[in-house]
Amino acid sequence: MLLDVESIARMKQCAWVRNGSRIGALFLLFVSGAGVLSFSSPATSETAPAAPQAQPATPESPPQTISPAVPRAGLNVVVLDPAHGGTDPGARGTGGIRESEIVLDFAAQVRRALESQGFQVVQTRQGNEDPSFDDRSALANAQSGAVFLTLHIASTGLPGTARVYVNSDLPVSGDVAGLISWDRAQTPFQGLSRKLGDLVQGLLAQRFKGSPSTAQTAAVRQLRTTAAPAIAVEISSVVVENRADLDRMAPGVADAIATGVAAFRPSYVVPTTRGGTP
Repeated sequence: MLLDVESIARMKQCAWVRNGSRIGALFLLFVSGAGVLSFSSPATSETAPAAPQAQPATPESPPQTISPAVPRAGLNVVVLDPAHGGTDPGARGTGGIRESEIVLDFAAQVRRALESQGFQVVQTRQGNEDPSFDDRSALANAQSGAVFLTLHIASTGLPGTARVYVNSDLPVSGDVAGLISWDRAQTPFQGLSRKLGDLVQGLLAQRFKGSPSTAQTAAVRQLRTTAAPAIAVEISSVVVENRADLDRMAPGVADAIATGVAAFRPSYVVPTTRGGTP
């Protein structure tokens, strides 16, 4: 089940990314009645080595910025995000089907299919954990030469179909020096995300009758903060009476995703800053 961009309120983002670069550490300021509390996203065993952490901004200091990343040689990594987890089960069906459990099984098959295409796969969770939206994005943003794919099971839609979503268009930031705020990290990647989404959706449409032929646009919170080509794949639906109906879809979904990402590989480029420097 996809979440809207407005699902997190009262958050002041103070980490920034340079247009087209990735960051390995995220700093946020949460403003509450008790004052300002600083957080940083935890490192995981699958992330690339984190860059030195900047000091959290104070109310009087300017927003933190990140130096440009080293130019990347092409698409090598797929960050695979099984949605929800932990205390967040996601969509639930009348037969006890839980989205957070099924997407892990789908992710296992998607991972094998991607690895057979030569991709390195990094998962945002391996078990019943619930990383925050920003932890998942930070993991993706720390990778070099990556795309991001989040898996969901819908509570609506025609059972037996699959839909790909790309993020709604974000306004281009007018900030100086090519800086883009954390919550607009997807901005320079929107065209690439659309191309990747259409490739995967076209293959899903061939395998699952009734699925749309092109990717759809939605305000997906998880995609907005990802500085990489990023798509959400949503399978319908948890309301099926027999979970086996969903399980039978997993091989076709995995093959469509892996084939689509492989077809996208020649199109993968790194957006540049306004001055043309990678």
